[in-house]
Amino acid sequence: MPTTPATETLKAVHWGGVIAGAIAAAALAFVLHAFAAAIGLATSSTTPTWRDGSVALWILSGLYLLLVALASYGLGGYIAGYMRPKLPAAAADESEVRDGVHGMVVWALATILTAVLALGAAQALTRLAAPSGGVAGPSNSVAAENIIADDLDRLFRAPKRGDVTSLTYARAEAGRILLSASGHEGVSGEDRNYLALLVTGQTGLAPDAAQQRVTQVIASARENISGARQSAVLLAFMAGASALLGAAAAWFAAVAGGQHRDGGTVLAVSSPDLFRRPGRAAKSKS
Repeated sequence: MPTTPATETLKAVHWGGVIAGAIAAAALAFVLHAFAAAIGLATSSTTPTWRDGSVALWILSGLYLLLVALASYGLGGYIAGYMRPKLPAAAADESEVRDGVHGMVVWALATILTAVLALGAAQALTRLAAPSGGVAGPSNSVAAENIIADDLDRLFRAPKRGDVTSLTYARAEAGRILLSASGHEGVSGEDRNYLALLVTGQTGLAPDAAQQRVTQVIASARENISGARQSAVLLAFMAGASALLGAAAAWFAAVAGGQHRDGGTVLAVSSPDLFRRPGRAAKSKS
C-alpha cells in the first residue's frame, strides 16, 4: 500500500527536528558550562582549594545548573516542536502530546550528548594532569590529590628534599591513609604511627614532632573531606533537580514551538518582533 503524505506526516518520531534540537541543546549547555568554569561556578575544579568556597558559592553553582537546564533544554525542545510537521486537522487533538513527547526525546538525547562531551573533557584533563614520566597509577596519582593535596604538602614539607621517587610513593600511600580520616573510626593508631615514620624518613623530623604534625594533618584532612562531601551532595542534588527541570522545560518548550508552528508564527530574528504572523507583518507594511 503506497504511503500518502498524510500518513507520512503521522510518523511516530520526526528525527530531523529531534536531532537538531538535541545538538542545539547540548551545544548551548556545553558553552554555558565552559562559561561557568571561567567565572568559577563550575561544579568541580582541578585546584585543591575549590573546597574552600563558601556555602553560598555552592548554592550559586547549583542555581546556575538549573538556569543552564532551562535555557538549553528549552531551546532544544522548542526547535523540535517547531520543526515537526503539522498534523492534519483530524489529528489536531494529538498535536500537543506529540510535540511534548518530541521535547522529551530531545531531552534524553541532549543529556547523552552532554554526558559524552563532559566525559571527553574529563579524560583530557586527566591526561594533562598525569605525570610526564608515564601513566598515572595508584603509586603516583590517587583521589587524595584532588581533595587533600594541601594536607599532603604540609605533611611532607622539609627544607631539603631527598629521593623524589620514594617521596612519590610515600605521598600516595599517606593520601590513601588520610582518606580514612572521615570514617567513623578515623585513622587507626597503627596508621598514625606509620604516618609518623613516613614523615620522619622523608623530612628528618624528630619522632615527637612528626607525631604532632600527623595529628594536625589528620584533623585538617577530616575537615576538608567533610566539606568536599557536603559540596558533592549539594551539587549532585542540584544536578538531579536540573535534569528533571530540563525535562519539563523541553516538554513545554516543544508544545510552545508546536503552537507557533500551527498558528503560522514566523521566527523573524532580524525583526524587533521576534514571533510574528505573516498577516500581522503584512498589515504593518501597509
